[in-house]
Amino acid sequence: MKILITGGCGFVGSNIAIFLKKKLKNSKIYSLDNLFREGSKLNASRLKKVGIKNFKFDIANFKRISNLKRFDLIVDCCAEPAIEASSKDPDRVFRTNLLGTYNILKKCSKDKTNIIFLSSSRVYSIQNLRNLVGNLVINKPLKTNKKIKESFPTDLPSSLYGFTKLASEKLIREFSYMNKIKYLINRFGVIAGPWQFGKQDQGFVSLWLGKHFQNKKLSYIGFGGNGNQKRDVIHIQDVCEIIFIQIKKMSNIFNETFNIGGGRKNTISLKQLTQKCEKFTGKKLKIKSQRKTSIYDIPVYITDNSKIKKFYNWQPKKNINDILNDIFKWFKENKEIRKYFK
Repeated sequence: MKILITGGCGFVGSNIAIFLKKKLKNSKIYSLDNLFREGSKLNASRLKKVGIKNFKFDIANFKRISNLKRFDLIVDCCAEPAIEASSKDPDRVFRTNLLGTYNILKKCSKDKTNIIFLSSSRVYSIQNLRNLVGNLVINKPLKTNKKIKESFPTDLPSSLYGFTKLASEKLIREFSYMNKIKYLINRFGVIAGPWQFGKQDQGFVSLWLGKHFQNKKLSYIGFGGNGNQKRDVIHIQDVCEIIFIQIKKMSNIFNETFNIGGGRKNTISLKQLTQKCEKFTGKKLKIKSQRKTSIYDIPVYITDNSKIKKFYNWQPKKNINDILNDIFKWFKENKEIRKYFK
């Protein structure tokens, strides 16, 4: 089997590529990545060490994509994932997230190639998620444990990033209907683990631990600036394992959409994350407070994994402490990555 991982030198893509290289002994794994993002060159070196070739060009370049060899499967991880970039550079978001998917689908249709698409929990409507709490100032720890199913509303605004992901999902279904290609769509929540060069609005777990590790500044931003907003978090290893299982069973399970995340047991607030980071690093930061909430931010998200569990008998194995321990170990063992957490 020949598999192409788009965004293969990003955090998620590189980990999936290396995992599949180890697990699928008789398969050939390739990456497509323009090496634009911070840390991608380090990940490209990791791929090269295990014999994975990267095609260095932009996913918006259909001529280059069409000239690639045929693949049996494309795992589409390529995306501009930062929510705030939706407003700062919308052209790039549309070009990478929507035009990129369109180009991949044209390639899939031509070659009769199946696709696994990594979508996002951010396809769900911001206002509906905010209604779960009902207040933009969260002074106390949140008590809501409402888990988000695949049927949760997507009709109201979700950010341009969320829109491009949802539009890509619809494109996939249209191309599948026209050309009989098989697909799986995975709406992931927060993913964390080693080799994630986190930022405030994308990859906050590795960012939080990295800043504590190096005594750098941090801020609680939005919802009153108290750090009570919370998310569920899934380890990248668990992500790799469910993708592997889906590939193995794709002849029988296909054309489905799944929510996948850490679930209720792996849900944490920023304030709770701070406490855990203090224990891991032995360092206590004075965290600033910014009360104003971005129009894109949400107060809570907890994944309902019931559908993915029903289809594959799968659930995440690693908990929050496992995630933080693996990131902490990564920081200690790789000095070259610390400059990315200034």
